[in-house]
Amino acid sequence: MSRVDTAWLRMDNPSNLMVILGVWTLAPRVDYEAVCARIAERLLKYPRFRQRVVEDAAGATWVDVPDLDIHQHVVRERLPRVARGKEQAALQALVGRLAMEPLDHRRPLWKMHLIENYRDEQGREASALVVRIHHCIADGIALISVTMSLVDGGAAPPKRRKSAAASPAQGAEDWIAHALLKPLTDMAVKALDAAGDGAAASLHLLRKPAQGVEGTLDAAADAARLAVQVFNDAASLALMPDDSKTSLKGKAGRAKRVAWCAPLPLDDVKAVGRALRASINDVLLSCVAGAIGAYLRERGEDVAGKEIRAMIPVNLRPIDEAWKLGNRFGLVPLVLPIGIENPVERLYEVRRRMRELKGSTQPLLAFGLLAVAGLLIKPAQDAMLSLFSRKTTAVMTNVPGPREKLQFCGATLEQTMFWVPQSGDIGLGVSILSYGGGVQFGVIGDTHLCPDPQAIIDQFHPEFAKLTTLTLMLPWEG
Repeated sequence: MSRVDTAWLRMDNPSNLMVILGVWTLAPRVDYEAVCARIAERLLKYPRFRQRVVEDAAGATWVDVPDLDIHQHVVRERLPRVARGKEQAALQALVGRLAMEPLDHRRPLWKMHLIENYRDEQGREASALVVRIHHCIADGIALISVTMSLVDGGAAPPKRRKSAAASPAQGAEDWIAHALLKPLTDMAVKALDAAGDGAAASLHLLRKPAQGVEGTLDAAADAARLAVQVFNDAASLALMPDDSKTSLKGKAGRAKRVAWCAPLPLDDVKAVGRALRASINDVLLSCVAGAIGAYLRERGEDVAGKEIRAMIPVNLRPIDEAWKLGNRFGLVPLVLPIGIENPVERLYEVRRRMRELKGSTQPLLAFGLLAVAGLLIKPAQDAMLSLFSRKTTAVMTNVPGPREKLQFCGATLEQTMFWVPQSGDIGLGVSILSYGGGVQFGVIGDTHLCPDPQAIIDQFHPEFAKLTTLTLMLPWEG
């Protein structure tokens, strides 16, 4: 197991399990045995889903499970009888309970729960599939690739070359060169939209040092500027100030609640962004900040001038290599201005901060920190990674999904939602997923720090409505 994946494996704690959690709602209902057959046929093509983890003093190893029983990994669940219209709340309660149910380390670290008696928001007979996958197997971008192989018409993962499969396990130095240096030089600049051709040329010098002699003083200057950027970003990570004090920050408990809302039309979000000269991300993140601020004000908290920090994953791999699984992402801290009540002012502040992150090497530094953490014993790893949980209130993800609705075992995948885990004592997770022409928000909260995540969810549509109304009031004649 790579050192980064080992770090994720060891990050489990009683307050936060490192398990990626997802929910599919499917209409009409799907057959349990058909689902088992599909998962066995498609998912088990990925070796990681046929392997369990064995830990020792040197780290962790993937070990094949030859007699895997698919019925132990795809199980049936039923919701309690509830009044019509309360089915989603019952499903959310089940998902919250499963979020804190550890996976069995004697088996591959994933499990799916098929709820066969669900009714969707339209009252139709439907199924819900709750998916739990340990973060050490893959990150969210890689699991989107896995998802696309499970749906009707999905393609199996590409076959690994025999030479790659037969290669011996990498040593620590080889691994660092492959996992850090190669992503840095080959695609991190593009992934992070870093500082143009000059910086890209400087990074290529690291990949092909023999060609460095041909470089000019300009290339050397670019490399020097990059070194300064890395130094400044490292200092920013190490010296991050504490978040504003709110009820969302504190010692996490041992229970979770989840909530999600109906999708916003993606075309409406795009239209507001174009009108206000902001990106889709700017609009959505501004709604997140507004919803959290409104939630805290309703709880009687004064949020004027307050900010909270959210860690946002940044992909560090080409999308066409996502099928290889594992974790290849960094983290960048975004400070959300929850104390700005004016929605347009808040949007432009979010836009300004997002632009400041362009070209940052912080995601790469965070990736390297996880790599180093994976080399350490668990107490030392915990101490190192506590930097993020001490300075952070939330983990937030924004993932683009398929534009058209997918089919699974003959049913339509009507809605999909997911949450990535929070580490340490971070008690709030926010997920944004675009799918099938809509954008959906989901929240997972520690019951001690965020006892009512639905109250945050209920603020997303009003916050977007404010932006829409103000956009329509602009002087279009000019």
